[in-house]
Amino acid sequence: MNMPIEARADQAALDARCANALRFLAIDAVEAAKSGHPGMPMGMAEIAVALWTRHLRHDPSDPTWADRDRFVLSNGHGSMLIYGLLHLSGYDLPMDELRRFRQLHSKTPGHPEVGMTPGVETTTGP
Repeated sequence: MNMPIEARADQAALDARCANALRFLAIDAVEAAKSGHPGMPMGMAEIAVALWTRHLRHDPSDPTWADRDRFVLSNGHGSMLIYGLLHLSGYDLPMDELRRFRQLHSKTPGHPEVGMTPGVETTTGP
């Protein structure tokens, strides 16, 4: 289905705002933690928004839905990308947890870990 030009422009503007939100979330979290890797989330933000919103089937209210698609962040050091995506799309990952990035017992460890963060499909990183 073709979208009217105005709708495509609105979608493009929303995508750009989402990508910039991911970038700022990554920068803020890494700066607050005084450690981490903001480069990958910043560089991959637009691609991640397109993939997450247009191609992956997932349900924030049911992170273990059997028919969901799996997003595997193989370079786990860029974990703020997936944490930002999960937060912005409504998973149980509030701003307070993003502020605790890389802190002991937070839902946002330095590398994604299954069982720690709703929506994380596999543990990656060291």
